[in-house]
Amino acid sequence: MAEQPLLREQADERAVLRRAMPFLRPHRTRLGIALGVGLADSAALVAVAPLIGLATDALDDGDRGRLGLAVALLAALGLAQLVLARTGELLLIKSGENVVRSLRERAVENLATAPLRFLETHRSGELLRRATGEVAALAAFVRLHLRNLVSSVATLVFTLLMLAGYSWQLLLVQLAVFLPLTLLVTRWFQRDAASAFGGKASAEATVAATFSETLTAREALQTARGLTGWSARFERENRHAVRAARRALRVENRIDLVSLIEGAALVALLLVGGWMVTRDAVGVGTVVVFVVASRNLFDSFADLSQLVGEVQTARTGLARLLDLLAATTPARVPRAVPAGLPARGDLRCTAVEFGYRAEGLDLHGLTLEFPRGSRTGVVGETGSGKTTLSKLLCGLYEPDGGSVTFAGTDLRDVPEEELRRRVVLVPQEVRLVSGTVAENLALVQGAPDRERIERTVDQLGLREWLADLPGGLDAEVGQRGGNLSAGERQILGVVRAVLADPAVLVLDEATADIDPVTAGRLEHALDELRADCTLVVIAHRPATIARLPRVVRLERGRLVSDGPAEPGLQNGTPLVREPQVRLT
Repeated sequence: MAEQPLLREQADERAVLRRAMPFLRPHRTRLGIALGVGLADSAALVAVAPLIGLATDALDDGDRGRLGLAVALLAALGLAQLVLARTGELLLIKSGENVVRSLRERAVENLATAPLRFLETHRSGELLRRATGEVAALAAFVRLHLRNLVSSVATLVFTLLMLAGYSWQLLLVQLAVFLPLTLLVTRWFQRDAASAFGGKASAEATVAATFSETLTAREALQTARGLTGWSARFERENRHAVRAARRALRVENRIDLVSLIEGAALVALLLVGGWMVTRDAVGVGTVVVFVVASRNLFDSFADLSQLVGEVQTARTGLARLLDLLAATTPARVPRAVPAGLPARGDLRCTAVEFGYRAEGLDLHGLTLEFPRGSRTGVVGETGSGKTTLSKLLCGLYEPDGGSVTFAGTDLRDVPEEELRRRVVLVPQEVRLVSGTVAENLALVQGAPDRERIERTVDQLGLREWLADLPGGLDAEVGQRGGNLSAGERQILGVVRAVLADPAVLVLDEATADIDPVTAGRLEHALDELRADCTLVVIAHRPATIARLPRVVRLERGRLVSDGPAEPGLQNGTPLVREPQVRLT
């Protein structure tokens, strides 16, 4: 079996920013301007302490001129900081939102074009959480915390540089008390942060996935009385999520110890600073600068300590999102349309092998040819490989061995857009979106207009069926097509496929779960397909297969027969004989 990339339950958080750089490059100019304004804002804030120190020395010396200059500079600095703070915040949030938007669009695009095998391997709730939940968390971080993070880091660095210029001795005393203990607490936090926050995100994703599956399978759970067991499972997963959230909160609370360390550092500063003033080693203004700047220093550390949890959450979410993007980004370089690739042609699979699991194959060396314009039925018991074959014929799966070709060209060498123009699959469960019948029928390449839709409906002989719908083409299909029956959804799927005008149309059990009248309409519509359109029908209904001149039979992933339909089948004999029930 071909190696299938899997998402890690806890994403790799190493070198997250380096891995995110390709997504930041298109926004580097705006981000640079926003960061520049933010740095200027932090520099203006740090400059307040030296001006207060200047005013203190002026008062101590009785120099009114210097005092007036210091006051004027403080007023101008306050006004400049107000403008810089507001401008920097808006620029940084706007730039960050643009980055988040590009990540969201890339995630949606990647999932829309991801290999079917990848999508089927992962729970839909997990993918939904990474593509929407993690992006929403990043957006919230950008709006609420990114500006504070940049400001705190810049203020901290600028303050340390400024204090070192005034008195490296006082700075050394302050850092000797504050830094080791703070680093110890921070290290204690970081030791468990990745596992705590990663475990929280993973547990929440599991709960979201189970809840999503509950909504999907609600009818089956209710009718089979399976809600009790399913609810117990959901409760277990929810308890695990609560425990993970509590652990993350306990780890985050370790940072609060920094406030105690700040008090000890300030006491040490006043004691040593007062002693140095008495020895004329520093002036009173210098001590005042340290006291005022220490507030910036401690506030920056406090802000950073408060943001550590938010940063770790954002880092975890970004790592999980990057993990998704890396797994869903196509490894192959986009190919040009092969020279001479015709719009119509023969479809052929040669010695095709495929397996969902590493320990065995589900299809064994299938070789089949579907000539241009041919009509073929594929039959076999459940699990014989019919649906798998249909997805291989459409290029949704890549074979583990052998090849599938269209007009002699391997499907792996045909660009996705060109392949979807030529080969179209109508699955047993047709997916519809909220809106009208016309809007759903227009969801094909070229976005056909209303006139073309009506013409296609007439060509397929479905005008009477359409007229029976309340509103016709303007009828609302409801959420997931809930206003329509299963048969009506199948008809829409076939009409939509015909509107795409494919060279090959593959129907996977299109009439399996619909009533005979609707099935008859669908089968009649298939009879009206263009003569050069190749039709491959996977079905159990004898009436459907009886319309087809060729029948391929599979058994346990192997080809057992290929030829004209059996005479009994054409007379309506079921493909699989069922036991007779005698009434007495």
